[in-house]
Amino acid sequence: MLNIGERITQLRKQQNLSQDELAKKARVSRTIIGNYERNTNTPSIEVLIKLAKVFNVSVDFLIGEGELAALDKDLLKRIEDIEKLDEDTKKHLFFLIDNVIQNYKTKKAFNK
Repeated sequence: MLNIGERITQLRKQQNLSQDELAKKARVSRTIIGNYERNTNTPSIEVLIKLAKVFNVSVDFLIGEGELAALDKDLLKRIEDIEKLDEDTKKHLFFLIDNVIQNYKTKKAFNK
């Protein structure tokens, strides 16, 4: 499990943000972002809330709780929509998804 600093670094890089850009969005200094990422300092709850909003995740996820909290909100919405479908439609959709995933894995294996 990642610590807070590693999680902040991971999320920042996933969103292609520099430390300076993240600092501006969270309204803290770039130096303090670096300190958080190195685990020299621990963010206050106020800063955790700001970072969670910037990254579009929950505070629980930032502190290492609730791994599912990192799921993209669009993905979660789609999952909710899928749960509302009838069983036959779900089976068809899962068949299509499985085929797309298998196709991706096959292409990836041959492109190594």
